[in-house]
Amino acid sequence: MAFGSQVPTVGVDDLASGDFLLDVREDEEWQAGHAAGALHIPMSEFVARFGELTEAAPQDGKVNVICRVGGRSAQVTMYLVQQGIDAVNVDGGMQSWEAAGRPVVDDKGQPGTVV
Repeated sequence: MAFGSQVPTVGVDDLASGDFLLDVREDEEWQAGHAAGALHIPMSEFVARFGELTEAAPQDGKVNVICRVGGRSAQVTMYLVQQGIDAVNVDGGMQSWEAAGRPVVDDKGQPGTVV
């Protein structure tokens, strides 16, 4: 699925450790492995739980949206941009995150894996 150049993106290497990260993968993916400190709102529940994002996101900061490879996060990024939120899609998703050597933890805080 191609989204074209209209989806703002950021590379994993361009993210700093304190940047706000929104993970939109489903529960079983999150439980297996995610970036520590990320906010988890599955894409399937996103619209209903939108208020959780607006409460947690930095007021004047960027929302970096991530999924497994970048398709779902691109869709959520476009939705957020349409809502006036400064959002970018993390290119390559959690697969790129893990490949870059960034830490991945499971739902118990132990080393995790991307599924």
